[in-house]
Amino acid sequence: MGRGYQVKIRVKVVPNSKTEEVIREDDWFLVRVKEPAKEGKANKAVIKLLADYFGVPQKEVVISSGFGSRNKVIEISET
Repeated sequence: MGRGYQVKIRVKVVPNSKTEEVIREDDWFLVRVKEPAKEGKANKAVIKLLADYFGVPQKEVVISSGFGSRNKVIEISET
């Protein structure tokens, strides 16, 4: 049985982007998503993209602060 882990990362989100990508910059990540920043669509896209990037299920990626901002703190865990 493996041990779980949890990490917090700082993220800057760019909604309405032409491409979807995750770029690591020193101690934070730039996340570009195609979805607009309306009705939580961009947040859902960020969670999906980061889950794919880190190879974890979407349920393990949580926005812990900045839900209504482009600057966010995201918690990623694996149990």
